[in-house]
Amino acid sequence: MIMDPNKLLIAPNPKDPKLAKPVVGRDQNGKEISTKVTIERPLTLYLNSQEIVTMMTIGDYPEYLAIGYLLNQNMLYPEDKIISIDYDQDLAVVVVRTHNETNFEDKLRKKTLTSGCAQGTIFGDLMEHVEKTRFAYNTSISTSVIFSLLNKINTTPSLYLESGAIHGCVLAETDHPIVYMEDVGRHNAVDKIAGYMRQENIEPKDKIFYTTGRLTSEMIIKTIHMGIPILISRSGFTEWGVSLARKANLTLIGRAKGKRFIALSGENRIIYDTALDLNEKNNKS
Repeated sequence: MIMDPNKLLIAPNPKDPKLAKPVVGRDQNGKEISTKVTIERPLTLYLNSQEIVTMMTIGDYPEYLAIGYLLNQNMLYPEDKIISIDYDQDLAVVVVRTHNETNFEDKLRKKTLTSGCAQGTIFGDLMEHVEKTRFAYNTSISTSVIFSLLNKINTTPSLYLESGAIHGCVLAETDHPIVYMEDVGRHNAVDKIAGYMRQENIEPKDKIFYTTGRLTSEMIIKTIHMGIPILISRSGFTEWGVSLARKANLTLIGRAKGKRFIALSGENRIIYDTALDLNEKNNKS
């Protein structure tokens, strides 16, 4: 797929009336004001005839969200053939149908009634995949690319800037954002991008992933599962997230704001080609 480096293939649409609406309130001085608030709504996901989960979401790109969720939960494998994705807006339901039964349905049959569901088994499978993954160091990223990418993301019109209460995730190639998804939950935003990559056959090995959310174990597991070697966030880390990233040779960059960041894993991929002068360092400290 040929990508235009100057244009996002999917960008936030902060003016969409289905995503945010004005609400009247009062400020700290008692003055009446109107402010926009993000709209969230339920979406129930089915895999073939099995109800999987009901998610709270802003409601855009439900098909990508459904596919990405199933992939990142190990309920759907890349080789599984999808024959249809049906979304009913009135019922708030999305149904993913596959050519054959999936691994998840087989696991459900093997679970006893008192077990509830196969989530624990799925988590174990995900961890097994993470434990086996070791990213090669044939992809690099320079500090100038990091700073340029952060600037482009932060200056892109978004629902976050319009109404807040939302997370954003970006798939990038060098310092060019390709897909920018938002949702009330950071995992929903990740899953939308995972679904888009699957449906559009986007190669992950030379890509960069950016999230506004914390670099927790779940975020690291999803990034590893998606096959993306570099993960950047403006937020901080958890210890287990760092440990998992180091085992997988994932480049993990956090607290990335302006021209500052901290890398706690995969530092060998970083090329330090932009040095701040002493005065700039002192001014920022």
